[in-house]
Amino acid sequence: MPTPDLTPIEQARFVADTLAIAEQLAADTAWRADFIVGIGRGGLVPGTFLSHATGLPMLSVDYSSQEPAFSADLLVQLARRTAGGTRLVFVDDINDSGRTIRFIRAALADAGADMAAVRFATLIDNVTSTERVDYFAQRIDRTVFKNWFVFPWEAVAPAESVVEDAQAVPERLG
Repeated sequence: MPTPDLTPIEQARFVADTLAIAEQLAADTAWRADFIVGIGRGGLVPGTFLSHATGLPMLSVDYSSQEPAFSADLLVQLARRTAGGTRLVFVDDINDSGRTIRFIRAALADAGADMAAVRFATLIDNVTSTERVDYFAQRIDRTVFKNWFVFPWEAVAPAESVVEDAQAVPERLG
């Protein structure tokens, strides 16, 4: 398998992108979030920064671990909160294939969530994803742009680990 073209996301761009999403949330006067929900693993750092930028409290779910007590069980609790009127913005680093967002939406809906109280934000949104997000900073087209993004928190990982993560999803690479 070929080595992926790694594209580092610099800290300054990450901060600017986070602030762009915060501005979008502030401009959406018809819908106000009560909580930011960081999606583990890639959405935890953006969620924390967005929580600080907006002044909203942050919760988290850990999709990446596939541990029910930290993912599916928490989504049931969050679904109950939305039924009571709580509005949630789920945050991830990238909406690439749509798999994570699709899983979370389905789990929330299956647990009886008021889906009008749920929104999604990502730093990068792939226009060819099967899922749409409500807020984003950058948009790409994976049919054209095949690079693998390396976010600041991933830059501390060994290069081999980053390459392995990228190669685990070969359809996203050129």
